[in-house]
Amino acid sequence: MKILILGAGQVGSSAAYHLSREEANEVTVVDRRADVLRELQDRLDIRTVVGHAAYPEVLDRAGANDADIVVALTDMDETNMVACQVAYTLFHTPTKIARIRSAEYMNASGLFSQDAIPIDVGISPEQLVCEYVEQLILYPGASQVLDFAGGRVRLVGVIADRDGLLVGQRIATLKEHVPNTEGRIAAIYRSGKALLPDGDTVIQEGDEVFFIADRKDIRVFMSEMRRLEEPVRRVVIAGGGNIGVRLALALEQTNQVKIIERDTQRARQISERLNRAIVLVGDAADEELLLEENVDNVDVFCALTNSEEANILSSMLAKRLGAHKVMALINRASYVDLVEAGSIDIAISPQQVTIGSLLAHVRRGDVAKVHSLRRGAAEAIEAIAHGTEKESKVVGRKIEDVELPKGTAIVALVRSDKVIIAHHDTVIETDDHVILFMTDRRKIERLEQLFQVGVSFV
Repeated sequence: MKILILGAGQVGSSAAYHLSREEANEVTVVDRRADVLRELQDRLDIRTVVGHAAYPEVLDRAGANDADIVVALTDMDETNMVACQVAYTLFHTPTKIARIRSAEYMNASGLFSQDAIPIDVGISPEQLVCEYVEQLILYPGASQVLDFAGGRVRLVGVIADRDGLLVGQRIATLKEHVPNTEGRIAAIYRSGKALLPDGDTVIQEGDEVFFIADRKDIRVFMSEMRRLEEPVRRVVIAGGGNIGVRLALALEQTNQVKIIERDTQRARQISERLNRAIVLVGDAADEELLLEENVDNVDVFCALTNSEEANILSSMLAKRLGAHKVMALINRASYVDLVEAGSIDIAISPQQVTIGSLLAHVRRGDVAKVHSLRRGAAEAIEAIAHGTEKESKVVGRKIEDVELPKGTAIVALVRSDKVIIAHHDTVIETDDHVILFMTDRRKIERLEQLFQVGVSFV
C-alpha cells in the first residue's frame, strides 16, 4: 500500500515509524524542513520530499498520483484540508485522512464530504487524548482503558498489587471469583515481556494485566487485580490549551475541577467558556500556588501543557506535595518509560493514542478499531468477519481451528449487542466483531489476510 504522510511533526513521525515497519507499505513523508526529513530517513525505510504539503507540484513529486492513502498531519488545519482537496481533485486519491485540531471545524455539520471538503476521516489528537484521560479518571487504578464495539466492551490494563483477590492464584479460578460476568485476561506483561496466559498461569504482584470485559463488569474484574480506589472527585488540570479546556468541559459537571493557566488573557477566555470549573492564573510548578490550592487533597493532577518538561516537573512536584495520582502529557516516546518508573503514575503519549485511529483506516480487511499498546509493540484490534465459510478463513470456524499468527489471541466477540468471551470451541459467525490481542505487531499482514474474503464475496 502506498501511503503519503504530510507533516513530519510528532504525530507524523510516529505514523511514519509505525506504518513503515510493515513490509506491505511504501511510505513517503512530505515536510518543509529538510533537516527533519534527513533525520527521519536515517532511522526509517521511507522516501522523503521537501516542500509545502498542499502544493500540487509537491504532491505530484511525492507520488500522490498513485497513492492509496493521503494522511495530512501538519500542525495547520487549513493546510491539511487544502492538501486533501488537492489530492482528491487533481490526483483522485482514494482515501484522505486529515488531522483537524479545531473543534469548530470538526463539529461543523456536512463540512467533510465528497461534495464539500473531501476528507474521509478527520482525526483530532486533542479530542482523542481528552477521551483517553476521561476513561482513566472514570476507572481509577487503570493504566489504560480502551473501547471496542461502540463502548460495549473494553480492554483495561492494570498493575496487579498484593491486594488483588486473584494475585498469587491460577487464572482458571477467575470464574469462581466472579461468577455471572463476562470477561477474560487477554495478556500479561511481566518484567517487560509478553505472556499469552492460559488457565495455569499465576498472576504475580507487579504484572501488567490486560483484561477484556463487558462495560458493566469492569470494576469487578479490576478488584481481582488490585484494591479498588475511591471515585475521583477533585481534579487539577495544568495547562489551558485545547486538551486542558476540553477535559475541563468534559469533567466539570461531575467533578470539582480547577485549571491552572499562566497567560492572563488566555485564562480570562477559558473562564468564559467554562461553567463550573475554577480558572487560576499562575505557574503549575509554583509550590506556593499548589499548597494554597490544597494539592494534597487532589485525587488527580493532570499536566497537559505544550511543554513536556513543564509537565514532568509540575507532576513530580504535585506528587511530592501529596496529590494522590499524577498524569503528564509526554511527547517523546523515550521519556515515557523513564517518567513512569519514577514518581509520575501515568505518562500520556499523544502519538500512541492517535496512531490507532490511523491504523484502523490503513489495515486491510474490515477493521473497525485499532489500539496501539506497549509503545507500539502490541496491538488490540477489532475486525469484522464477513463472507461465508467458503469465502472466509474465519467464518464458520471454531477459534481453535483459526490459524492465528504466533502471539495473537482472539479474546472476545460482539454479536449484535451480545458480548461473547472467546473460548477454544466458540464458532465465529459472519458480521461478528472479533476482538484480538497481538503481542507481536510485525505479524499484522498475516492477521489481515485472515479477515479478507475471497473474490466471490459481494
